[in-house]
Amino acid sequence: MSEKEFLQQIKQNQGIIYKLVGIYAADAEEKKDLYQEILLNTWKGWPSYRGEAKFSTWLYRICLNTIFAQKRKAMRVEYKESLDEFARIADGNAAPNDDAMQLRQAIRSLKEIDRAIVSLHLDGYDNAEIAGIMGISSNLVAVKLYRSKEQLSKLLKKQL
Repeated sequence: MSEKEFLQQIKQNQGIIYKLVGIYAADAEEKKDLYQEILLNTWKGWPSYRGEAKFSTWLYRICLNTIFAQKRKAMRVEYKESLDEFARIADGNAAPNDDAMQLRQAIRSLKEIDRAIVSLHLDGYDNAEIAGIMGISSNLVAVKLYRSKEQLSKLLKKQL
């Protein structure tokens, strides 16, 4: 596992990092710090990556563990900054639309674990894969996903 392979994998999967940082970070500085911390932890963990799971699955786990560790250290902060910059990066420089921005804002209002589950679901992971990444049962994933969808639906209807 070379440095070149590592950089290639990060480049292919950087949208995961940008998306999660955008969902969990409150301002531009926190986004930069969190992004760097994730890259550092990913690099530190790279020698132990065995390839038993997809790299994106492994990266998700590192991202979430890093984010949750940072959140435990810091005080709770209200999200006030726009995600426009990160949305363009994650979506291939496409201009973000209002629906996507409203959905991201609604997702940010969920509990940390629920945000992670919804994010993984939106990226196409099935309940079993999400359960493996999160370290919980598939049934719990299904329940949390259902409840999160209900909560998001209510939040989005209020915004209309």
